[in-house]
Amino acid sequence: MDTEEYSLPDIEGSIFGLEIIISSLSRFDLRRGYYLTLLVKWRLRHYNLSGSKEQLDKSILHAVEAQLLLLASPMAVAPIRFFPRLVKVLFNRLVEFKQPDDVESCVKYLRYLRNQRCQLEVGLGISHEDVTSDLVEALAIRVELNTGDINSDIREMTILCRELLNSDISGSLLHGHLLSLFQVFFKTPDILPVEEVLDPLIECFQEANVRLPYSYDLSLALALFLAHRFCFIENHSIIDSEEAIIILKKILTFPSDLPQDLRSQFQDTALMEIAEISYRRFYFFNNPEYLEEATFHIRVYLRSASRDHPLRPDLSQRLAELTEQRAIEFGVDEGRYRDPDVYKLPCLSSLAASITDPNSSISDEQWGQHLRALNSMEYTDDIAEIEEGIKYCRLVLASIHCVPSLEHRKHVNLYIALRSLLLQAFHRTGKLEYIDESIAVLHDGLKTYDTPNDRFVLSFRAVLPLAARIWRCQQKEDVDELIQIFASLTNDDTRLGPSYRFQFSYGWAIFAHCFGHPSVTDAYENVFKHMQDSLSYAPTLESQHYRLVSMRLGFHDLPLGYASYQIDKGQPIKAIETLERGRALLWSEMRDFRTSTDQLRAADPTLAAEFEAINRDLEQVTMSMAPCGNMEAESIKVEDSWITNPFSHQVAKQRQFLNDRNKLISRIRALPKFRNFLEPPSFDILRSAALHGPVIFINHCHWRSDLLVLFRDSLSLIPTTDDFYRRAIELGNRLVDARKHHRLESKKYERALRSVLQSLYELVGKPVIEELRKMKIPEQSRVWWCPTSVFCYLPLHAMGPIPSDDGVTRYFSDIYIPSYTPTLSALIASRKPQAEGKTFQKPSILLVAQPESLKHAIPEIWTIQRLTTTVTSLISKNATPSSVVEGLKHHQFSHFVCHGNLEDGKPFNASFKLSGGKQLTLLEIVRSQLPTAEFAFLSACHTAELTEESISDEALHLTAAMQYCGFRSVVGTMWAMADQDGQYLAEDFYKSILLSDEPGVPYYERSARALRDAVKNLRSKKVPLERWVNYVHYGA
Repeated sequence: MDTEEYSLPDIEGSIFGLEIIISSLSRFDLRRGYYLTLLVKWRLRHYNLSGSKEQLDKSILHAVEAQLLLLASPMAVAPIRFFPRLVKVLFNRLVEFKQPDDVESCVKYLRYLRNQRCQLEVGLGISHEDVTSDLVEALAIRVELNTGDINSDIREMTILCRELLNSDISGSLLHGHLLSLFQVFFKTPDILPVEEVLDPLIECFQEANVRLPYSYDLSLALALFLAHRFCFIENHSIIDSEEAIIILKKILTFPSDLPQDLRSQFQDTALMEIAEISYRRFYFFNNPEYLEEATFHIRVYLRSASRDHPLRPDLSQRLAELTEQRAIEFGVDEGRYRDPDVYKLPCLSSLAASITDPNSSISDEQWGQHLRALNSMEYTDDIAEIEEGIKYCRLVLASIHCVPSLEHRKHVNLYIALRSLLLQAFHRTGKLEYIDESIAVLHDGLKTYDTPNDRFVLSFRAVLPLAARIWRCQQKEDVDELIQIFASLTNDDTRLGPSYRFQFSYGWAIFAHCFGHPSVTDAYENVFKHMQDSLSYAPTLESQHYRLVSMRLGFHDLPLGYASYQIDKGQPIKAIETLERGRALLWSEMRDFRTSTDQLRAADPTLAAEFEAINRDLEQVTMSMAPCGNMEAESIKVEDSWITNPFSHQVAKQRQFLNDRNKLISRIRALPKFRNFLEPPSFDILRSAALHGPVIFINHCHWRSDLLVLFRDSLSLIPTTDDFYRRAIELGNRLVDARKHHRLESKKYERALRSVLQSLYELVGKPVIEELRKMKIPEQSRVWWCPTSVFCYLPLHAMGPIPSDDGVTRYFSDIYIPSYTPTLSALIASRKPQAEGKTFQKPSILLVAQPESLKHAIPEIWTIQRLTTTVTSLISKNATPSSVVEGLKHHQFSHFVCHGNLEDGKPFNASFKLSGGKQLTLLEIVRSQLPTAEFAFLSACHTAELTEESISDEALHLTAAMQYCGFRSVVGTMWAMADQDGQYLAEDFYKSILLSDEPGVPYYERSARALRDAVKNLRSKKVPLERWVNYVHYGA
């Protein structure tokens, strides 16, 4: 009989009549149970019409009493017949009013009924699936009310849903239960993201997507579960993130027959999650490929999100961080993101008012507002605003004790926010109490939260305040704690990429060295371990150079500091090895790409071929021009892949090639006799660089500076004065200032240069000459300079004048024949034997000249063309970049007569100016492989000059580029040259080199003596000092 057939008065009348009958029966009368069951039905009818909770509550009381009476009935089946009705009534009240008492009873009763399957289905016709469905919903409510073990309830719901997946339950009901499971998981803050919960959940929703393939919200749910497991389970499975992104990208292409508002909602969530996963991937792994991916996807999402979207401030801030990171890592300034809304300071007083009530609950959205407000404070310099932010943060942090259900990740974020504000206040005021409190706050966080990820995050943030207090107070406990943190972070390759690991290992080395910590050697070795990985983080030579410059202190000071420490400990041989592996990093990287595989080919031809191929691929990417890194929102489309951006594509390719190459190197090192393949060369190998004459190192370092002279069979250490470091910097500054502020032909500049050469002799030349004489190195012998730091800019070859008994003015090059080399490996490579016939026969010469822009070029051109050897001329319009590169491949000698260009901060844009304004750049030269090249004379400006923004020890100039791509010896210029000197210098130089009688000495090895003699003749013409000091020799 349907409820609709009765009016409310009729129902109330029936209830009244039944109550009179029941009241007339004794409590133990079995008929009472029958009438109570009737009363339950009529009260439920009343509830269905009126919605009166009183009627529902009374119906449940009557049902309980009836059930108790039926239990005493001699009819065994009576209790089980009525019990499901009682449970159903109780379940209805639970769904409607969500009372904690009801949920406990309901869960217990439904579990009982599930164990009575046969009696329910056979005796009463009640479906087991219906009972299971109700239990799923009851558990969902219990999770929502937080009255049981949440993780246990989620696991039970998952088991029940998987059971329903294998039943005949309708798709719509199954869909509803699965959504309930999904919703309670993501709406409940206290669920721990543990494998025991997430793994079965993900398996369940994977099965659901097979059974219900067109339930798009279930697809989204699966993607979100995968993303959650990726983000919050310690191993951060890349496979989970990839699978989640694949599903989310499918959601972006949902069919248009979906309602527009639902389709938009799905796509908005999908875009947001893709952006979040991409950001987390970069955060966890610090991979440059993920940096590009995250930047792209967050830009896409912000492009589609409305200005008032609640998550827009968070993602805007993340995008600002990412674009700043791209600028730091790659030198990509295009597309830096700044959202003005992110930098607006909030009204802290109104936000503070929302947390003054200790009994008020705090929603996720409110906590998001608090954290965004705190994060925005980092953009203010006003100490009053910072102080207000500190008070506000303390208030927020204190309030977390009143919110026990708050996720602990939010607690950790509050500790970090307060630390940042206190650090800001310290930097503005210099007051130590701010630093003390910031460290105390982090220590409190570390005591409270001890998971590996929390310890990592809080330790990471402790570095700066600890370092600040150490420099101020120099307390041993702080030093020990900081070094322990550095050591931990340096070895954390799961959360930090090579860039951060390099920075932290460098910090470890600096503090250990400065405070005499016993871990100094371990610290420096760690830095070297991460140095090349950090450099190759960037995909191209240009972006790698940018990294070198942006981390100048680390890359520049590292080898010098470690070498000085080793010398101090009586280990000069190790110091030589250290200086070798820590300098000219870009050239070393490029040289490794062209490593000879002759021995490997003999051992394993297939592996050798694979290694050559991957080297070619990697060299091509590394030496390519960095494309525009612009990812402005207007330039991208939602349906684009991040990798369609040219720079991002370059990053992805280089990363894949590097991974493949590292795997090949591991395979090669597993072969017999190849264990040390591509390892840094040992001293026994390096000492061969001194076979033809001593190599002089100048280690210019603030810890201690030293002169080391490597001989064929020994190594000398020359002590320096305590003021050596300072005096060298003053010399460099004096020379640079003179060149900036005086005309180069002026007497003021001449006096300044003469003073520098004289002081340079006193500082370096005098002790070196004394040591060479002591070691019985004959005058007129070859010597090589391998300078560091400021000495890379100073003309060591021209030091003097040197006092003499006969009154003749002599400079260093008058006593010894000087050359330069950026590293010992470069010098060794320049002497590798060629085919004997080509080495000792008269060389052919390629002449490249642009006489139109050089007033005195024609006489120099005629001088070269009249030489008694084969000369090929590329002059004026015949000298194009391609024709010059092609000509270089077929000639042993090359002579350039043209303008050389230098661009500050961009050494790979250094170039020779050719016909029609075209440029032959350093990068184009480096790409060339010149198997027959022996010697190059660069009669052009700036060919061995370093720009002010370059790293001096990297030797990034045209002369070094020529040496790298195959030339064994190169003559270059330190500055701009006077073109009128070219004719005389070339005539004397080639006369000396081609007509000298030096049997068994290759022509290119005669170039250093020939240059010295030609410059000496130029000096005899009384030219200004600048003009003859300018010329330098590199190589063999």
